[in-house]
Amino acid sequence: MTDLNEKVEQAKDVLNLEQKDMKKLPQMLNVLTILTYIGCALGAISAIWNYMSASTAYKAYEALGAMDNLKTENKALDSMLSGATDMVRKAYENRMMIMILALVGIALCFYGAMQMRNLKKQGFLIYVVGEILPIISFAVFIGFGGLFGGVAMIFTTLIAVVFIIMYATQRKALVN
Repeated sequence: MTDLNEKVEQAKDVLNLEQKDMKKLPQMLNVLTILTYIGCALGAISAIWNYMSASTAYKAYEALGAMDNLKTENKALDSMLSGATDMVRKAYENRMMIMILALVGIALCFYGAMQMRNLKKQGFLIYVVGEILPIISFAVFIGFGGLFGGVAMIFTTLIAVVFIIMYATQRKALVN
């Protein structure tokens, strides 16, 4: 009787193709997707906050820019203040498009991470487009001519490149 039970269990194992043939999610890919989900949530909150606070920042810089006594003897400091004021003005004028493109990029990153979590190759391309879209929109709408814009752009691009490289190392685990 035990021999028959063993044969039935073996038959169940052979027929259970879903569990046997499924690839296991690599630990690195698991960690990357969880970090991406957290980053997407923080990015969405940040995009909405930036949209809502753009008018306050613009009014504050406008009030500072109206003062003639902001000019100093240091031309570099004057240039930084002028660049920051210009950046805040552009962010205020284009706040709706910046928020929309940021949220679209975040949604693409989130969807791409979900696809890669399901071991689908197209998720990587979707994720890369989602990472690059906000960088391009920042460059188009605000620019990075000033010091503050350049530093923000370098930091954002660096994080995006690091995550793209880490996901690229996991492409071998993606099947279809």
